Amino acid sequence: MPLPDAYLEYPHRKAGMDNPYYGWEPAALRPRRELASGLKLAATIIVPLEFFPLDPPSAPFKHPGAMVTPYPDLRHYTSRDYGNRVGVFRLLRAFAQFGVKATFAANAAVVQRYPSLIEAVVSGGHELAAHGVSTAHIHHQGLSEEEERALIAETRRALPNAVTWMSPARNESFRTPALIAEAGFEVCLDWEADMRPLRLSTPQGNLTALPNYNELSDFRLLVERSQSEDQWAEQIIEAGRSHLALFDKEGAGAMAFTLTPYVAGLPFRISAVHALLAGLTELPGLGLMPARSAVAAFA
Repeated sequence: MPLPDAYLEYPHRKAGMDNPYYGWEPAALRPRRELASGLKLAATIIVPLEFFPLDPPSAPFKHPGAMVTPYPDLRHYTSRDYGNRVGVFRLLRAFAQFGVKATFAANAAVVQRYPSLIEAVVSGGHELAAHGVSTAHIHHQGLSEEEERALIAETRRALPNAVTWMSPARNESFRTPALIAEAGFEVCLDWEADMRPLRLSTPQGNLTALPNYNELSDFRLLVERSQSEDQWAEQIIEAGRSHLALFDKEGAGAMAFTLTPYVAGLPFRISAVHALLAGLTELPGLGLMPARSAVAAFA
């Protein structure tokens, strides 16, 4: 039985992407990029500084790191608290040892509660980025425009100088790019549609999406997939090698990945963090830098 003609009708069908933010630009058809610095790959480490309430809302969904057992879930709450009180300082020491500058994406709630942590990040020369209000404040299409704009405004008040944005749980509504551009943000860490910075066009101004690979996240690989620390570190180093190997064909690239304080900051994992940093810093042509610097390198 043939399909009815209406089944194949799609009024929005056109060449390119099914979103309004960027066009069709496959890697095989676009010009190579070379950086004035001579680097072949700009790599960014993102450290989320998150506040997890004991009673998170379940709608639209719980943040992947949210509480698991019935209230009060003190086991998971205190492990997250360990990250902000202990683990993150272990990461800061490792970065200082290897001369690495990272992007720390902070919830507004963390800025308000832990000012000494924010001071340590800034004094270490790292980028301070905005990460929404808290893990309980997910951006999604069920919010009204006014509600989402209010969340962004609250975040902006806590982080008035931030140029980089990452949504809680990296979740957005269809309006989020335009609203964060309206609020003065220039770099977005929610998207991973490319292997170099990707320009997003919105009615309120342009953003640049820096590829942030969930497949390299420590939470994804160490917690959800139960991989070993050695496997995790080697996969990230191999991602760097793979990007560098593509330079002759595709030009300079960019990549970002996450180190979570309550995951990577544990004492039995810090040796893997050191191995990871040593491996990346030894790759010729790779530069570890904050997100805003990675985007600026491609400007």
